[in-house]
Amino acid sequence: MRETVEPPLEIISACRSCGGKRLAHILGLGATPLADRLLTEQTLNSPEPHAPLDLVFCEDCSLVQITATVAPDVLFCNDYPYYSSVSPTLMNHFGASASSIMNERMLGPDSLVVEAASNDGYMLRHFKEAGIPVLGIDPAEGPANRAIAHGIPTHKTFFSRKLAEALREGDQTADVFLANNVLAHVADLNGFVAGIRSVLKDNGVAVIEAPYLVDLINHLEFDTIYHQHLCYFSVTALTVLFQRHGLFLNRVQRTPIHGGSLRLFVEPYDARDESVTRLLNSERELGVDRSSYYTKFGDEVATLRAALMSLLSDVCADNKTIAGYGAAAKANTLMSYCGIDHQHLKFIADKNPFKQGRYMSGNGLSICDPERISQDRPDYLLILAWNFADEIMSQQEEFRQRGGKFIVPLPTPQIVA
Repeated sequence: MRETVEPPLEIISACRSCGGKRLAHILGLGATPLADRLLTEQTLNSPEPHAPLDLVFCEDCSLVQITATVAPDVLFCNDYPYYSSVSPTLMNHFGASASSIMNERMLGPDSLVVEAASNDGYMLRHFKEAGIPVLGIDPAEGPANRAIAHGIPTHKTFFSRKLAEALREGDQTADVFLANNVLAHVADLNGFVAGIRSVLKDNGVAVIEAPYLVDLINHLEFDTIYHQHLCYFSVTALTVLFQRHGLFLNRVQRTPIHGGSLRLFVEPYDARDESVTRLLNSERELGVDRSSYYTKFGDEVATLRAALMSLLSDVCADNKTIAGYGAAAKANTLMSYCGIDHQHLKFIADKNPFKQGRYMSGNGLSICDPERISQDRPDYLLILAWNFADEIMSQQEEFRQRGGKFIVPLPTPQIVA
């Protein structure tokens, strides 16, 4: 058993949004290693940071959140390995979104598009290529440097209310403010949203994407719960959060990306359309605003774990070999909670060159170029990055043709030939 250590963290006693004290327990996943903190040869045998992972529901404003806040510089700034442009699925998704925004908002050379958590410039590059001025904001050194190298001006820091006010004072207000899969990462939710209002022009729009809580619960996507994801959003909770800061959720689209997400169109004036009203009514009927909606989730997750481990054990008992695919953050939670390690997997394949040659947090499994699949010829691939299952299976057609099979873990573990 490897030695563990607790990273700098705080355990909240009040809601991150409204400050309410009525936090109802939903699910406990134990003390898990930190996602995206991949190991190297030098750190493989060193004590590894682990932090508690407990999910709660605010009975006052309906926000679902975890209780542990790990210091953000520990999570995001040190050798952060996530590069959005690695995935063709993500590139196509956000390329289409950028094109739609440009057309709808009639952006031009006098406009400004600002993105928080702009990563390697994966989305802003579409606006830049169209001659629209852009500004990225991201604290992760590697991705931010890559964006800068591609001509995307980028502030290497976290987006905050203070930064937003400085941009406004410098006459850098946004016609469009982008925040994709970052709102859930923010400990100071109210400061971040106040910052959006500060940097946004009075006729501007914030286009925000975030995983949808209802899809998480309905599809048992428990592995999307990890320390970077502090919050899990419903339209009910978001509406209250935005209105507190003079912003209004006026339109919403559901997208299949990341297992089910919301694309939110937030503006400094109230012009709500039926898409928002429809989802609010649907959530009310489901009971998303009541703790009883979440009571079965923990039991169902435990049942899923038992089914997955039984499947993996049966495969191994049959003298078949399994490799993992996708050293994703969600893989960290899945393998830690289920107890998946060297007894079950030979290695983990991943297309991201930055991850190759490193080792998975928690279990120390080696992360390799997907070429190793054709070399070692495992019998099964456990798709850890299941949100890209179609993309992965398409890339691994040769593996399938020679008789290889895929294991998709969620929402019900299944073998796909």
